[in-house]
Amino acid sequence: MEKDMAQEVIDILTSNIDTLWVIDCAILVFIMQAGFMCMETGLSRHKNSINVALKNAADFGVSVVIFWIFGFGIMFGTSYNGFFGTDLFFFKTEKAEYMTYFVFQAMFVATAATIISGAVAERMKFNGYLIMTVLATGIIYPIVGHWAWSSSYLSKYDTVSQLLVATGSIKTTGWLSDLGFIDFAGSTIVHSVGGWIALAAVIILGPRIGKYSEANKGKFTGSSFPLAVLGTLILWFGWFGFNGGSNGAMDETVPLILINTFLAAAFGLLTGLTISYIKFKKPDPFYIILGPLAGLVAITAGCNSMTSVVSILVGIIGAIIAIIVNETLNNFEIDDVVGAVPVHLAAGIWGTLAVGMFGDLNILDTGLDRFSQIKIQLIGIVSIGLFTFVSSYTLLSLVNKFYPLRVSPVQEELGLNIAEHNAVSVEHDLISILDKQSETGDLKIRGPQDPFTAGGVIGLYYNKLMSKLETSEDEKNKWRERISKEVKLAVKVQENFLPKRNLKNYPVQGINIAAREVSGDFFSFYPHNDSVYFIIADVAGKGIHAGMVMAKASTLFEIMSRDKVDVDEIAFHMNNDLFLTKTSGMFVTSIIGNYNLTSGEISWVNAGHQPALVRDKNGNFEEFESKSPPLGVIIQKTKSSYSINKINLNSNRLYAFTDGLSESLDENNQEIGIEGSKKVINNNFSKNVNDELNNITKEITDTSKIKRLSDDLTIVVIGK
Repeated sequence: MEKDMAQEVIDILTSNIDTLWVIDCAILVFIMQAGFMCMETGLSRHKNSINVALKNAADFGVSVVIFWIFGFGIMFGTSYNGFFGTDLFFFKTEKAEYMTYFVFQAMFVATAATIISGAVAERMKFNGYLIMTVLATGIIYPIVGHWAWSSSYLSKYDTVSQLLVATGSIKTTGWLSDLGFIDFAGSTIVHSVGGWIALAAVIILGPRIGKYSEANKGKFTGSSFPLAVLGTLILWFGWFGFNGGSNGAMDETVPLILINTFLAAAFGLLTGLTISYIKFKKPDPFYIILGPLAGLVAITAGCNSMTSVVSILVGIIGAIIAIIVNETLNNFEIDDVVGAVPVHLAAGIWGTLAVGMFGDLNILDTGLDRFSQIKIQLIGIVSIGLFTFVSSYTLLSLVNKFYPLRVSPVQEELGLNIAEHNAVSVEHDLISILDKQSETGDLKIRGPQDPFTAGGVIGLYYNKLMSKLETSEDEKNKWRERISKEVKLAVKVQENFLPKRNLKNYPVQGINIAAREVSGDFFSFYPHNDSVYFIIADVAGKGIHAGMVMAKASTLFEIMSRDKVDVDEIAFHMNNDLFLTKTSGMFVTSIIGNYNLTSGEISWVNAGHQPALVRDKNGNFEEFESKSPPLGVIIQKTKSSYSINKINLNSNRLYAFTDGLSESLDENNQEIGIEGSKKVINNNFSKNVNDELNNITKEITDTSKIKRLSDDLTIVVIGK
């Protein structure tokens, strides 16, 4: 009797210790949410930092609520043929063990959700991201989780259920766990699932505007690598709870789990550091972040069943795979801002496969030999991958069709902090104040001041200066004159760093003459120091509506040209934005190009416009017909829909014009067409392009019997 009572006390104490351990580990996993926030914010540009941080906070709340309502039931409820659970919805219990288990699993589902956040950063709508979080945590994650982990709940904690399971009255195991699939802490169930959904999302969204443009290589860097490194260290710290808590008990297995976790991450970091030295001849911060995280993800599936030496190998290979996959994604222009797909998907697949290759079969306790275990691991990886990617891609594509998930190009350029949340920074406020003061001349206006930010410090000293200006009437004029000189000097210095907007030094010229109404034609140039972007476009329609579409298209061109976006990508984003703007059936034919002043190379896309003509010095022309659809007709999936023409212009000239030229009438009231347009150009060719354009316009008008243009006439000439 005394022995039975003693054993009962020991069991109670052991149970309490186990419960406390799992709760502590759940808290560590919760801290990982802060780690993800710091890492993702640090690797995103400053203008999107608030948006990224808020997504990390919001997805945690959404995922926990959805998991409580029905996610937990789908994952751990009584199984329907091993595919999904059918009860335990609106989870409620009075047992401490059950409560502990729910809290721990809720932290896991939140982790799977927030993996996606960093991948889609800087271009996904906030509401769209929340929709994706609901789909991921309420449907996709619980279903695949049921396949492999459902047996870990009822059959473990509930004595009655254990009996029912033993007698075959209920089924709690998923079909993958029945086969012997092992994923101890979620290399696949948590990390690869999040990675597959992230991959589907970034493919649907497309890359950030200008990310893969030739002129922007190396410019899309994060706002704060120190913050990103801090996030990495917080994740590393929280991972001890992630893997340690998955044991479900504080026993002799835990030290092995923790040391394996520690070593895989450490050697993953050294691997990233080594590769960065080999590739860049210096320590690259992104690789140093990628390395340990890939090592942690890789060891997660088998940290309880591997030796320390094997864990080191798994961490090293995981880091190598993540770096290779990261470079591969960039080669295919798949834009993952924080490397979520390389780290969580690629390293997660490797870690799950490594369980079959290196895991201790006695600890795995599946009754399978080595070859069979590897086979089952592959079945699990492939089945979960196919289901997750196909279902997420299908669901997100469907949502995207009715509710576009991506913000507009204008919003993306402005930054999601302001576009999505109306958030402003001290710097933004200070610029607004300075602008207002320059317009009004009111010296009483004060700017925001904060000793802890760069903009705030400037505001502090600026306010002191303004106070001095008001000290006495006698000194105001003197200070104003001094400030005026300082401002003029600053402007001159700044002009040396900015592209010259004066086009006199650029071999480009254009003319636009409206026939009668508000013109639907337009042209524009955006000069840089070494190149000039140009556009000519014709809106299919007339009047105010056409003018509004023209204004929208012109604004989009201006924004993306400023950021040196490749011309095919400009056309791609202009097309999709105009299509989604609902322009009442209007579309825009356009030629968009870039002329490199140094090399003489000119590249352009023709979106359903009149053919571009290249004239050589002998008066011969080469036609370049359109191979792409007009802008705004149909949504495009990739920028490859707009093929690039590229030649070295040398001493030749490129002519682009609207149908106001080709459809003008000759002496016989017949349209002159493209051949007639060539003739008109040759008739009026001049070294002075401005004179040439004026003479072309005069000839077209004089030839018309009514002495006026029958349609808007717009012509752009590029070349010396």
